[in-house]
Amino acid sequence: MSLESVADAAIKENLGKFLVVLSVSLSVATISKIFTWFRQIPYTLLLVIVGLGLAFLDIRLVNLSPGLILEIFLPPLLFEAAWNTRWRELKENWLPVSLFAIIGVFISMIGVGFALDQFTSLSLVTALLVGASLASTDPVAVVALFKELGASNRLLTLMEGESLFNDGVAVVAFLLLAEMPVGVHNFTLSETLNRFLTYVGLGVLIGILIGFGISYLTQRIDVPSVEQSLTLVSAYGTYLVTEELGGSGVISVVVVGIILGNFGSRIGMNPRTRQLVTEFWEFFAFFVNSIVFLLIGDQVKFSSLTDNFKVIGIAIFAVVLTRFISIFGLAYLSNSFAKTNIGWREQTVLWWSGLRGSVSVALALSLPIIVPARQEIIETVFGVVLFTLLVQGLSIQWLLNKLNLIGDQPLRLEYSELLAQKVALNRIINYMETLDKSSEFNAQVYQAEQELIEKQLKNVEEKIKDLTTANPQLKFLPVEQLRETLLNLEADTYAEFIRAGRINQNPRSLLKEMLAKSREIDFKEEEIQEAIQEVIKLEAIKVEVIKDEDLSTAIKNEINSLPETTKSPVINLE
Repeated sequence: MSLESVADAAIKENLGKFLVVLSVSLSVATISKIFTWFRQIPYTLLLVIVGLGLAFLDIRLVNLSPGLILEIFLPPLLFEAAWNTRWRELKENWLPVSLFAIIGVFISMIGVGFALDQFTSLSLVTALLVGASLASTDPVAVVALFKELGASNRLLTLMEGESLFNDGVAVVAFLLLAEMPVGVHNFTLSETLNRFLTYVGLGVLIGILIGFGISYLTQRIDVPSVEQSLTLVSAYGTYLVTEELGGSGVISVVVVGIILGNFGSRIGMNPRTRQLVTEFWEFFAFFVNSIVFLLIGDQVKFSSLTDNFKVIGIAIFAVVLTRFISIFGLAYLSNSFAKTNIGWREQTVLWWSGLRGSVSVALALSLPIIVPARQEIIETVFGVVLFTLLVQGLSIQWLLNKLNLIGDQPLRLEYSELLAQKVALNRIINYMETLDKSSEFNAQVYQAEQELIEKQLKNVEEKIKDLTTANPQLKFLPVEQLRETLLNLEADTYAEFIRAGRINQNPRSLLKEMLAKSREIDFKEEEIQEAIQEVIKLEAIKVEVIKDEDLSTAIKNEINSLPETTKSPVINLE
């Protein structure tokens, strides 16, 4: 057989495996959305179960070199999380996020490593490798559940921010530790600390340079497919370049993702392009997560999980305990020094929702074959990941219920749907009144249709009244939506001025300050109802229309066009 035919056969085999992995991933995602019972199970847990099934049946779908795992899987996972991180909310909670993500990683790594070193036969370096792998949290499934149940935005910010940055710190610590068993470096505290700071410092610097460079490049391009490709190149290119220069590719990717998601997407992408890029990265992260968990079928021996039950059990206990210490201890420090007021209920949820996932698995799988106890490390990490997803992941909703932390998101959605129906029916009635009924319409049929629509409108209005009577807080929803729209309008306007070269950076937000003052005003019910119509109107505003106007004049014109009852309580621009 010729060399060319062998290469063709290998390509065909790998393509077939890729299609099988894609089919399995999409099937799991479909099952989780179609069947009611499966909706209660985190998607990542379903992937773990499938991976276990593949391991049990000894089916090999993917076969990758350990050295390629981090380079292939980490950049998209980290970039997608960073892209969706809102800097404004993250900045408001920077202290607790920093404490959880940096000090919390070392508490977890050292605590788990110490427990395994003392109570199992694992060496200290091997135990620390397990601890570093498990120091990274992965709250993807929990965050999706929080959003569905309407948990507070602050809880989401704390969880997502911690996960994003502790991924970077945990990976750097893991890579430094992974060099010791193969004799690349000897462990000394001063040398390790110096290399850690160098890794992180270079990663941040290169990430800033590439992030702002790509951001300004997107200003010159207005082709969605090209801009989408730039984000993909920036994720992988940043990782590879930074690693080649001796920095932390992980930290660099996180920095680039935050800059592009919060700055580059504003100054260089229109809203439609931003949405396309976001949807692209959501799918890409979903697919990468799928492959990581399906890789378990390649690496885990099903029978060995029970053989290592003691090691896995000690690791689980250590992970849960160190998580408890870091969350409650560091939250106490944050509350004491910065008055962050993270309550015990929020701390309890943060503690129990510290799931481990794809990053932990990818780190364990990336260990070189020559590392002693590599298989034991992989199986221990997977056992802990399985526990966190199966036990903690499935009990989060129950815990939120018990702690009364579930928000009113279902009610808000129902209220918004009723408002939309009311607006739609009013528009239909207004349209019918403009029709010429003299020739084309049967008067009786027209009258019957109009009465039917008016009756339906009355039913909707009664439902709105009943819902707001039982839940008075819903009356403020239209005003909240209006305020959010105004803030987005201001941010998009600044982006247009930056793109045109008329200013160099985002000015401070005037609307944010004025809206904060207006929150103290009490709203009358009729004023709130007037705001409903204005939300719909403002959603359709195109920033390009006002890009050549003075910002304050443009926004003042929009506000002044509102009805008097809506305009006065929301904001006063004079």
